[in-house]
Amino acid sequence: MRSISLAVLVEKLGGELIGSPDVLIAGLAPLDSATSADISFLSNPKYQQQLTQSHAGCVIVGPSVAALASTRGPCIVTPNPYLYFARLTQLWRKRTSRDASGNPVIHPSAVVDPEAHIAATARIGPLCVIEAGAKVGEGTILKSRVTLGEDCHIGDRCIVHSGVVIGADGFGFAPDNGRWEKIEQLGAVRIGNDVEIGANTCIDRGALSDTIIEDGVKLDNLIQIGHNVRIGAHTAMAGCVGVAGSATIGAHCTVGGGAIILGHLSLASGVHISAATVVSKSIHKPGNYTGIFPLDENANWERNAASLKQLHSLRDRIKTLEKENKP
Repeated sequence: MRSISLAVLVEKLGGELIGSPDVLIAGLAPLDSATSADISFLSNPKYQQQLTQSHAGCVIVGPSVAALASTRGPCIVTPNPYLYFARLTQLWRKRTSRDASGNPVIHPSAVVDPEAHIAATARIGPLCVIEAGAKVGEGTILKSRVTLGEDCHIGDRCIVHSGVVIGADGFGFAPDNGRWEKIEQLGAVRIGNDVEIGANTCIDRGALSDTIIEDGVKLDNLIQIGHNVRIGAHTAMAGCVGVAGSATIGAHCTVGGGAIILGHLSLASGVHISAATVVSKSIHKPGNYTGIFPLDENANWERNAASLKQLHSLRDRIKTLEKENKP
């Protein structure tokens, strides 16, 4: 790839450049491994030592460390270095990607039902399956081996990574004298605009009404979304999250990797769940929530776990002692 000058970067992305605008950048790299041909960024002030020791040709920094950054070489100052870096990666991708303008909208190996609708600017990758009544919006990209079930819709400018399955049957069975009777899943999946779905994630169709993923939602790899779940706009979930059926999650939430949200619960907008937490009740107020038994050496963990089992009886004993000693 051709190098790009700092002057051109700032012209395209903004920010205040301190240093020579003629410095050429050929790559992006972390602070600790960057060379003089790379640009890097510092978003967390606790890594200032890495900043001073970095060989990066330019560093993207916030105003609070601009003076320090300028002592080591060129820097771009911006209120949100991480956001600036994100936009820089998008620019870099456009400059380095192979030209796809001549590629077919639908790869020859994809299987698309005649009753499906694919927008003219969408891209359907190798070995994808698009079933009857499905719809793919403008500018949306389906990578290889994506399955879009019947009547399921994906909005505009979405990215769906390899192996994703949208619209498989939800897990619904009625018990009948020791056996299970299947509940046909008659709903679909509706995905909004600007959604990104990671590899091998599965989103089940609704039982009666649709499973809904609103605009701007970001789902990592290997996530399971059960039937009739609703995820609010711009919520993000890390890898291996599981959301059971009919849960409703508000807008602008985050869910850490490996967390579990039980079925039929509601999470307010602005709720942030730590990794590996099991959400077993509805959360009605925004905030940060954690439900993890802290890591410890195994022997200590076993002793603490044994103590936890006695909390109920200890509480009753304390209440009894309080009553006996009440003035």
